[in-house]
Amino acid sequence: MILRAVRGRCDHPSADDICDDIKKQDGRISRATVYRNLGVLCESGEIARVKVPAADRFDLRCDRHYHFFCTCCGRVFDAPAGYLEELDRWVEANSGFSVSRHRTVFEGICPECSAKKAAGAD
Repeated sequence: MILRAVRGRCDHPSADDICDDIKKQDGRISRATVYRNLGVLCESGEIARVKVPAADRFDLRCDRHYHFFCTCCGRVFDAPAGYLEELDRWVEANSGFSVSRHRTVFEGICPECSAKKAAGAD
């Protein structure tokens, strides 16, 4: 039920968003159950956790990709940039660490919020 709820959204929902969706289907499910099972789904590789300010978000895409966090509305988007494996190799070569992956979240203002700000500035 929890995995279905994440799959039913395309907006990188928070745990609270998922909990609200599930409570509409089954009011008996607890918030703790939702949180615990989101963790299990992340650990099993079914979904990915996106760490952003305020609250972690969840993503159906488990491939290596970047995200954009809008500091105005708080939404999370997939960033239009390919994963840079050469950055992993560069860090390994220059640090002695063995890198399995890196995660990047760009922060700024999304086009919708920028348009709203521009319209309000007139």
